[in-house]
Amino acid sequence: MIKKLGLIMDFIKIEHTLFALPFAYLGAFLAQNGLISLRTFILIATAFTGLRTAAMSLNRIIDREIDALNPRTASRHIPAGLISLREAYAIVAISLAVYFISAYLINETAFILSPIPVITAYVYPYLKRFTVLSHYVLGLNLAFAPMGGWIAVTNSFDFLGKDMLAFLIGVAVIFWVAGFDMIYALQDYDFDRKHGLHSFPARFGIRASKAVAFINHIAFFSILSYAILHVYSPGLFVRIGLAIILAIIIAEHLIVNLGKDEKAIQIAFFYMNAALSSVLLVFTFLDVLL
Repeated sequence: MIKKLGLIMDFIKIEHTLFALPFAYLGAFLAQNGLISLRTFILIATAFTGLRTAAMSLNRIIDREIDALNPRTASRHIPAGLISLREAYAIVAISLAVYFISAYLINETAFILSPIPVITAYVYPYLKRFTVLSHYVLGLNLAFAPMGGWIAVTNSFDFLGKDMLAFLIGVAVIFWVAGFDMIYALQDYDFDRKHGLHSFPARFGIRASKAVAFINHIAFFSILSYAILHVYSPGLFVRIGLAIILAIIIAEHLIVNLGKDEKAIQIAFFYMNAALSSVLLVFTFLDVLL
């Protein structure tokens, strides 16, 4: 039983929640301009974790045949027979139930809009078969995090009002995710070209992908900085946080430019980006609190 639970946790990559959950809390903190209730804090976590788990599971289900052909991914749980297809669908069902129940308990607006991220999560895995824009659709799926956090607190979403702050942060997240997803796709450059998959590296090459990934991250930093500095008008802590984020972006791309080996890409993909979102949340929280 414990072994099976460990397989499931590894299958859903629960640690990847660290990528965007901080952005959901960021939206909530900025909307509240301070601390949020414990109830809202917990429901944001359960809603986001439920959605992300369902999205990851759907990705594994939809890509199972491709994963089986790719030497890098052939050992993943479904191709390797560690998780059955029936079990994977059960994980999706349970995760979506947690997500929709959490959205319902948060507020009416959150529940009404809750199907939208599920749709983009379902569509994303198919797009890599047709277009390089799949990287940006994945970004769109995570861009709902700051907007969702805002909605969780305000029970409204007005693009023309003060909520533009959450919208701009969401747009920034699209470019952030697209950039690091292009970096991640470098690992499968040869495989994607051979099997006609439309990742950015397979379509435009490794050098162009590294350059465009960096451009995406500069766009992310620029939009985020504008949203934070000109719309939110923060104090010293957030400014320090933005400086650290810029340093993380530069370090990430220095690591990637050393080569496309899996170890360097994993460091840039997971550790650097988890640190980036966490730094933004922590320094914004300190700024709002103090």
